Amino acid sequence: MINREQCLAWDKEDQLNQFKQHFALPEGVIYLDGNSLGAQPTAALSLANHVVTQEWGKDLINSWNTADWWGLPTRLGDKVAQLIGADSGETVITDSTTLNLFKVLSAAIKIQAEQYPERKVIVAEKDAFPTDLYIIEGLINQISQGYRLVLIESNEDLYSLLDSNEVVAVVLSHVNYRTGYFYDMSAINAKIHEKNALVIWDLCHSVGAVPMELKQTDSDFAIGCTYKYLNGGPGSPALLWVNPKHQEGFWQPLSGWWGHQQPFAMAQHYQPSQGIRRYLCGTQPIVSMRLIECGLDIFLSTDMQLIREKSLKLTDLFMQLVEQECSEFGFTLITPKQHKHRGSHVSFRHEQGYAIIQALIARGVIGDYREPEVLRFGITPLYLGYEDIWNAVQHLKNVMTHAEWKNKQYQIRGSVT
Repeated sequence: MINREQCLAWDKEDQLNQFKQHFALPEGVIYLDGNSLGAQPTAALSLANHVVTQEWGKDLINSWNTADWWGLPTRLGDKVAQLIGADSGETVITDSTTLNLFKVLSAAIKIQAEQYPERKVIVAEKDAFPTDLYIIEGLINQISQGYRLVLIESNEDLYSLLDSNEVVAVVLSHVNYRTGYFYDMSAINAKIHEKNALVIWDLCHSVGAVPMELKQTDSDFAIGCTYKYLNGGPGSPALLWVNPKHQEGFWQPLSGWWGHQQPFAMAQHYQPSQGIRRYLCGTQPIVSMRLIECGLDIFLSTDMQLIREKSLKLTDLFMQLVEQECSEFGFTLITPKQHKHRGSHVSFRHEQGYAIIQALIARGVIGDYREPEVLRFGITPLYLGYEDIWNAVQHLKNVMTHAEWKNKQYQIRGSVT
């Protein structure tokens, strides 16, 4: 039996315990939703004030040069590269994950069409985050060249489709947003490339949560959020990574001036920049982009392997405690128990999932809900400890024991649920 004293002892031994002080968390809150919106780094407030009052307020337009606003997409991209197994000059921070998927999928299709024009199948997971599917559908309709989307439910489905030699590109979530299933990037890449298809990795629920090696595993493209585990702030611009072998084989479908070879020449026709900058589009949201660096600098002062080790210990603990303390309440674990297939969130299915999450939030334990019937708890090792997990499960036990979820106010759905 695990008890609170054991959790406290583990906290004392924790090498990452010191990093909690770098995040501004409300007193009395156990934040288990960092896989949806990361906590605010303490440095963000002073930096935001400096950007608004000095860089914008006093230096005005000069800050494009003096504060290197122009260089932000690649400078931040080079920092993110250190977390995703990439080299300098391969990553940009720009736009949203949604727009970046449109760009890299367009690139993949164009590259493949030159060598395999007969291939028309784009593969994605049935359980992918919906925006990925919407973008694929939208691009297919836009280009009207006979491409079709085929959804898979398992690795076996993927391998079967690859054997057909019809697949042009595969879009996969490195960690599934609902279940937390974690793909073996190296093995999947090898299978896809064996059949001459290209792969696009959605890193939204893995960057900052699990170590990865995009370049070493010969991935083709990757996109992902900076506002989840990387703590970049609400709606902060996303990352876009391209294997150098593909960088020059792409004409930007969103050919804005930031991706131009000579943006200040004011040329009448588009000429793509050399390298990763060609994946940029229009003017960047500078205030939001500046704040991303606060979270990145915290990550770069630690070690992703240590983060991963603690993540697995905390998710193990969460699973074990729910089984130990709440076994009679009908929760069904849908997150893999195997470490090699688990990301950094834990999900349970329960028919009253939405109301239970609302009751927990009222107690100061913030998780989130995803259809259908899924309670999702994000485990962020830099600002969560073992006692936090113990206390969170005790709150869950009390919500169920006293049927707090039956309160009518917890049945009411807001615009964002």
